[in-house]
Amino acid sequence: MPGRQRTHFWHYLLLAIVLGLLGWFLVTPILMTVRGGFAADPATGKGFTLDHLYLVFLDPLNRQGLLNSGGIGLFTTLLCMAIGVPLAILNAGYSYPCKKLLNAVALVPLILPPFVGAIGLRAILGRQGTLNTLLGTDFDILGEGRFWGVVVTQALHLYPIIYLNATAALANLDPALKECAENLGAGPFRRFFGITLPLIRPGLFAGGTIVFIWSFTELGTPLMFDYYTVTPVQIFFGLKEVENSAEPYALTVVLLGCSVLLYAFGKKLFGGRAYAMYSKASRASAEKPLVGTAGYLAAAAFFAVGFLAILPHLGVIFTSLSTPGSWYRSILPESLTLDHFGYALSDPAATTSIRNSLFLSLAAMSLDIVVGLVIAYLLVRTTIRGRGLLDALSMLPLAVPGLVMAFGYVAMTLAWPFGRPLVIGSAEDPLLTIPVLFPGVLEVFGANPNPFPLLVIAYAVRRLPYIVRSTVAGLEQTSGELEEAAVNLGASRPVAVFKIIVPLIMANIIAGGLLVFSFSMLEVSDSLILAQKSIHYPITKQIFAFSEMLGVGQHVASAMGVWGMALLTVTLVGASLLLGKKLGSIFRV
Repeated sequence: MPGRQRTHFWHYLLLAIVLGLLGWFLVTPILMTVRGGFAADPATGKGFTLDHLYLVFLDPLNRQGLLNSGGIGLFTTLLCMAIGVPLAILNAGYSYPCKKLLNAVALVPLILPPFVGAIGLRAILGRQGTLNTLLGTDFDILGEGRFWGVVVTQALHLYPIIYLNATAALANLDPALKECAENLGAGPFRRFFGITLPLIRPGLFAGGTIVFIWSFTELGTPLMFDYYTVTPVQIFFGLKEVENSAEPYALTVVLLGCSVLLYAFGKKLFGGRAYAMYSKASRASAEKPLVGTAGYLAAAAFFAVGFLAILPHLGVIFTSLSTPGSWYRSILPESLTLDHFGYALSDPAATTSIRNSLFLSLAAMSLDIVVGLVIAYLLVRTTIRGRGLLDALSMLPLAVPGLVMAFGYVAMTLAWPFGRPLVIGSAEDPLLTIPVLFPGVLEVFGANPNPFPLLVIAYAVRRLPYIVRSTVAGLEQTSGELEEAAVNLGASRPVAVFKIIVPLIMANIIAGGLLVFSFSMLEVSDSLILAQKSIHYPITKQIFAFSEMLGVGQHVASAMGVWGMALLTVTLVGASLLLGKKLGSIFRV
């Protein structure tokens, strides 16, 4: 009994430490953003008023920004559904030529952030680009239709999240249900809408939620398309006034509120818990072979979607290889060069950004592996109270817009204990003033900012769900009896975990770590907002800076994007090989 009590004590101590960390670096930034939106005095954060929110809705430009952001989120999600669900049905229910290769092609869009892909699409869809040259037209697609340019760019990047979630949900269905309905005379459409769709609805909602929140709050893609009348861009430009104005806070609160309300509405309407299956047959045995024309049509559907999805990547690659001015009113660049890649690796600003991103991403990955392993162990191997709260908090970053989190971190640096003294009492007659405890530790603005610790924390918090989900999956497939046997033979609990359990789930840890590293390397919102000086730029902020340069800027930015594509390709292929079909569960709230 004393040994069991001592074990429970350590479990509760670890729970308290992890909840404290998540509370400070996940919940606190959100609360500080909300407080700033309602504070009567934005400089001190004191008082309460609804005036700031009222003024947001009074401003027609802000209202239009919200409508545009909501429209981007809605139409991007619908387009992702229209692409991802049919592909998932083909993948889960049928076999066709080159299936494994085409399934891999379906994941290609994840290897390039959409804001980098926007550079490639501008070269292809611009007035002097490939499409107009090929058709002999002069369509101003990206001038008059920037809204749809943002929607299409983001949909071509995000549809794999719907595809992965739908594939995972379909793989869990009992094929006997479909066979019974077929024997009773139900046609394919009735089987889909009456049986399949209701059963996979939780999976579709999970993927759709990620896609909507991601596209609704996306900052980089509208910036690259010069589409500024969207709320995320308005918040980004408002950062210059954040120390003296409540409007950026209020806009961020509205953005967060819209995300939460739409998430709650969608969960109520389309969510629900997954249905339990009495049995699960092998998907291979349930797959219907498509031969002849049907098989080639299925393969052609994957190929067509893959070709459209890879267009931004091709545009980025050709832009990085073209000499300035050679891709003008021509289908492809008329002359090529490798100089931009050399520039991207030799320019001090570029090499500094690559070095910064490598350091920040490795640090975030290391931190997430330690914290994620502790969280997964507490969730799977213990029965202590508070595990539900821990699970919810560890998944919260998937549901909270990255822009809101980044803005919350800025708010943290402007308040005690990092940014200004804590005044107890009135400003005119303070009873007690507690000085700043950690001067310069976390600082975004100022003459000598220090954003690196904050960037590591931001990357780690944003990507924590990946490592938690991956590690939980490994622990659930590993018997706890091995650990107990080691403890009974005299090993301490930490020794048993690190010498027996960790090696058994190492593939899951590596897969989750790869995802954390790769997506941290190409993180957009945190990088654009938290890194304000060029010496602190991560690679994505430097790509954005290069893209605004005249002359070779777009070409060098594309070259850096190609390096990023190569990195993400390697890491996503590795994670896919290690996790298999469970990769889809990573992108699920």
